[in-house]
Amino acid sequence: MIEFDQYRQQLNALSEPLERLREALHIREVSDEIAELEVRAQEPGFWDDVERAQKIQTRVRQLQKKVDQFRRLQQEHEDLQIFCELGAEADDPAIAAEVKAGLDQLQAQYEKMRLETLFTGEYDKNNAILSLHAGAGGTEAQDWNEMLYRMYVRWAETHDFQIKLLDILDGDEAGLKSVSFMVIGDNAYGYLRSEIGVHRLVRISPFDSSGRRHTSFASLEVIPELDESIKIDIRPEDLRVDTYRSSGSGGQHINKTDSAIRITHLPTNIVVSCQTERSQVQNRETAMGMLRAKLFALAQAAHMERIEDLKGNQMEIAWGSQIRSYVFCPYTMVKDHRTGYEVVDVGRVMDGDLDGFINAYLSGMKLEK
Repeated sequence: MIEFDQYRQQLNALSEPLERLREALHIREVSDEIAELEVRAQEPGFWDDVERAQKIQTRVRQLQKKVDQFRRLQQEHEDLQIFCELGAEADDPAIAAEVKAGLDQLQAQYEKMRLETLFTGEYDKNNAILSLHAGAGGTEAQDWNEMLYRMYVRWAETHDFQIKLLDILDGDEAGLKSVSFMVIGDNAYGYLRSEIGVHRLVRISPFDSSGRRHTSFASLEVIPELDESIKIDIRPEDLRVDTYRSSGSGGQHINKTDSAIRITHLPTNIVVSCQTERSQVQNRETAMGMLRAKLFALAQAAHMERIEDLKGNQMEIAWGSQIRSYVFCPYTMVKDHRTGYEVVDVGRVMDGDLDGFINAYLSGMKLEK
């Protein structure tokens, strides 16, 4: 069957790209690091510092996941080559269909792993801190803000990232006025830096008894979590620290005591807050980490040749400068205005299927370089 010849050619053509992918992902070096960390985990007193031990174990899991994914990809490639040869000998259409399905899946997985090689920014490997803010429009905009929050949580869950809620402010009647949360995992910032900007919704409002179509906006800020090696000079006299009772609905994640912290950096008027940790001390520590990251982003903005490394191609956060439109009515479509990528299944996107948009952005950035 001619199909087997075509599949054989496609599989053979993938051999060299897979080898380049192995080198780009530094599989050998990653395997060495895993072995080194596992040796450290066996040392006496490893669990004396629980936080450090947990970070090392998390790092091992993240690295091992990368190695396992590549090895599965490589094994699947080899298995399909053998299966293709067997199918050609048997001239079996059923096997041809299985090879075709396996090849499609292999190419999709290859493309997904290839994108990881685009994470060359200084902070791409870091966790990401996301802050969503509802635009003008009251309840409608606040409901849209909550829909976006759910969308990003679902995306993170499907990629095995962890979510840590930092601060949440309920809407007056429904939705969220604002929410800040951290996405924890390898390359979280590398993926999500493409999402910064204004997101526009067009739909028939469920809050309008007249059934009119409404346009709503919400803005998303994405910054990387910084480690202690980044030194930011913050003078105590430049800070105003307020404590308050947690106000979000957040269920078990919200500590209903006067332990919430809001910190205002007076020289820049940057405000950060945290209310989800167990104590005031922990909330303050988390809020200071957020402040350090925002001040660092502000400092980097003064050097335009490097700001893209930190915040991506950021458009002005102003209504009308949206990066993406989500249209529920009179037709259904989600379109990214920077890349032109679009899909018609709005429900799937709102359930967290953002990979197409992220991939299109990252691939476009690579081409520009």
